[in-house]
Amino acid sequence: MIVIPAIDLRQGKCVRLRQGDFNRETVYNADPMLVARHYRDSGFEYLHVVDLDGARSGQQQHQDLVGKIVAATGLVVQLGGGIRDRHSLEYWLQSGVSRCVIGSVAASEPDLVAGWLDEFGADSIVLALDVRMNPGQEPCLAIHGWMEDTDTTLWQAIERYCAADAKHILCTDVGRDGMMSGPNLGLYEELIRRYPDLQVQASGGVRNLEDLDSLRRAGCAAAITGRALLDSSITPSEVLSFLRDA
Repeated sequence: MIVIPAIDLRQGKCVRLRQGDFNRETVYNADPMLVARHYRDSGFEYLHVVDLDGARSGQQQHQDLVGKIVAATGLVVQLGGGIRDRHSLEYWLQSGVSRCVIGSVAASEPDLVAGWLDEFGADSIVLALDVRMNPGQEPCLAIHGWMEDTDTTLWQAIERYCAADAKHILCTDVGRDGMMSGPNLGLYEELIRRYPDLQVQASGGVRNLEDLDSLRRAGCAAAITGRALLDSSITPSEVLSFLRDA
């Protein structure tokens, strides 16, 4: 398993939201480039970047900043937030982003995104199938910056993409995101049990090394952590030592 630090961008700053709520924001640094360089200098190789303004509006807002992060750090960057058309996808892949994270369009237009998987290759696209647990504890997709809930279950969405040979699935339990309450291990265990060939990226709720170890034992290919690193609940050196000792 790899561990990927996350930087969420809003109005040019590095922030975190609680449960995707734009009214519950914490600003961590006015210069996200400094955060990205810190992770690189600490020994991380990957970085997960989200344009929150783009996720909310459908129009990306941080092209220049993301471009500078990609060019200046040399990190393997996967980028999400507002990538909803082929032009944007192609632009970022040609600009040095390693993987584009497709969320709302993956939920609403699976045939279109299946075509992108075929054209650009399954390793270039991460399907962000983010969920809220409904009253029956079924994981149902949340879209448009998590502001809109759907009746489509995670399992229904994945079935369509298995036929398109999808490879990378990023799944966030929105109720856990930014809450430091621990990841939804049951969700990831069920996801990996049903679809063992997928490379599952877990996001939301990571608090400590024990959570990372639980996700590794569940079979996750990657764990994304934002707030825990930003709050120093876990340090880069602790994470990298944990990975070396695996």
